[in-house]
Amino acid sequence: MEFTNKENVHKVLVHAEVSLIPVGSRGQEADTGMSKEIAVAFDAISKVDGLKTILTPMGTLIESENLSNIFRAVELAHEAVKSKGIKRIITSIRLDERIDAPHTLEEKVESVKKKLPT
Repeated sequence: MEFTNKENVHKVLVHAEVSLIPVGSRGQEADTGMSKEIAVAFDAISKVDGLKTILTPMGTLIESENLSNIFRAVELAHEAVKSKGIKRIITSIRLDERIDAPHTLEEKVESVKKKLPT
């Protein structure tokens, strides 16, 4: 997606922070760990074309040129986790869509680092 303003043409970048919590039994071996389900979800998200993904301890960061790819990635993550026997999934999604001056995830981090006291 692109837009035009008076000064420039910018590519739109959408960032998402997705946190998926699998709830429900996998069977007798069910415990409080979630890493198996998170790995399956992250793998599904990573297979969506046009996404940049970063796995973090508390969720997955996604960068895309459109919202559709992000929502598709979340849908695929849900399908993958359900295929492993999980009965309920709670997902939080935070979106940042900036159309005036798109910056990559790395550029946003660098901007903050430059402002840190030395």
